[in-house]
Amino acid sequence: MIKVIEVKVTRYNTTGEEIQNIQKDNKGHELYNKPHYITENINGDICTSDIKRQAVVVVDKSGHHRFSYTGQGPEFRPYGICVDFLGHIIVCDGISNTVDFLNQDGQFLSLLLTQRELQCPRSVCVDVDKTIYIGQCDTNIVSVFKYL
Repeated sequence: MIKVIEVKVTRYNTTGEEIQNIQKDNKGHELYNKPHYITENINGDICTSDIKRQAVVVVDKSGHHRFSYTGQGPEFRPYGICVDFLGHIIVCDGISNTVDFLNQDGQFLSLLLTQRELQCPRSVCVDVDKTIYIGQCDTNIVSVFKYL
């Protein structure tokens, strides 16, 4: 949720009741600048791509900052983000036109896809059959790949 004076991630219960606001780390610093995509990992972590902070910001289910992932190159613009059945974090990088594959603790494991296979990746999801779907901007193309 982005308002003029505050940026935060809000958690709701199944009936739509607000149950948690996540805005600052334990030192009082703002966690988010422009959160863009969000997903919840199997361990309850909330993983958010923040395009202005140029990071994937991960907080635990209590809202405490666990880590921020800032990519593999000098610049990083995270867009689509999802998690798989093992808790891996998968995120599209709009600068390098790649898809980064991380473990649930934010450690880089590999590039799943590179700019040879992709053009402008923006959204990502995976299914139980270990198939990854990548939506690409300006092309109206969804690329489908097997992984793992």
